[in-house]
Amino acid sequence: MVRVGYFLSCEEYGPDELVEQAVLAEQSGFRGLWISDHYHPWNDEQGQSPFVWSVIGAISQVCGLPVTTAVTCPTVRIHPAVVAQAAMTSATMLGGRFTLGVGSGEALNEHILGDPWPHAERRLEMLEEAVEVIRRLWSGEVVSHEGEHYTVDTARIYTLHRPPPQIYMSAFGPKALEVAARIGDGFITTQPDAESVRRFRELKGWHAPCMAGFKVAYAETAEEGLDHAYRLWASSGVPGELSQVLPSPQHFEQAASLVTRESVADATVCGDDVQQHRAAFDPFADAGFDEVYVANMGPNYRRMIEFYGDEVLPAVSS
Repeated sequence: MVRVGYFLSCEEYGPDELVEQAVLAEQSGFRGLWISDHYHPWNDEQGQSPFVWSVIGAISQVCGLPVTTAVTCPTVRIHPAVVAQAAMTSATMLGGRFTLGVGSGEALNEHILGDPWPHAERRLEMLEEAVEVIRRLWSGEVVSHEGEHYTVDTARIYTLHRPPPQIYMSAFGPKALEVAARIGDGFITTQPDAESVRRFRELKGWHAPCMAGFKVAYAETAEEGLDHAYRLWASSGVPGELSQVLPSPQHFEQAASLVTRESVADATVCGDDVQQHRAAFDPFADAGFDEVYVANMGPNYRRMIEFYGDEVLPAVSS
C-alpha cells in the first residue's frame, strides 16, 4: 500500500484541462498532485506546454490537494532567485501544501535563451548552487550571492510561508543521488528503482521520503490505449542521456521513430483491466516508495480518474 496521487502532464493537456483533472482527482480520492514543468512538449503530437506557475495558482483556488513540481529545473531557463519567489508564492496560495521538486533539466526546455547546455557534472554543480540560493532567499533575509554560476544582488522575498517548502530532487545515477541526499529533503524519480531508494536512504536517513510516478493509457480496449500511448508518448522510450541532450520536439520525434509499438506495449498498462492497473503499483511499493503518482495518456482522463477512484485506489492506496 502506498499513498497514490495524480500526475498532471503539462506536455499533453492545456491549462483548463489540468485544472479540471486536479478537481476530479481530489473528488475521486487521489492524495496529491504532481505537475510537470516544461517549456516544450516532448513532441508536437502532445501539443501543450502551459506555464506551470500559472496553473498551480489556478489549482490552488479550486483544489485542496498538495502539489509537487515534477520537476522544475532552476538552473538555466529561469534563475533560481525567480524560482524561489515562484515556489514560495505557490506554497502561500496552497496553504503550505507545496513541494518543490527539482532536477538538472533537459536541453528540450532549457536551451531556449541560447545558453550553452552544460555537461551532466556541471548541471549537478549548478543545481546544488541553485538550491543553496533558493534556501537562502526563503529565509526572508536580504541575500547577496556571488557564486560560480549565479549572482544575486540584495534580493529579498517578502511573501513567505512558514515553514518553507520541502525540496525533493530527481536523481539518476550514484553521483546525482549523493547530491540529492546532500541538498534535498526527499527523492523523486520515474522508475521503480529499489537500489536508488536504498542508497538515498542510506545517505539521508532510513525514513527519508521517496516519490515516484508513471503513466497509463486508459481506454475501453488495450489496443485503443496502446494507440494513445504510442502516438503521444513513444518519446518516453528514448534511451539514456538522449532525453537530457536532444534540443527540440522534432529531435525527439526522430529518435522516437526507433521506438517500437511492441516496446511501448511491454512497458505500459493500456486499457481497462483492473488487475493490470492495480499491479502496476506493486514494483514501486516493493521498492520502498512512500508516494506514487499516476498520469493518464490520451483523451480519456475523466473516465480514468473515475475508474481509479472506484476500482484501483481502494486496493492500492494507503
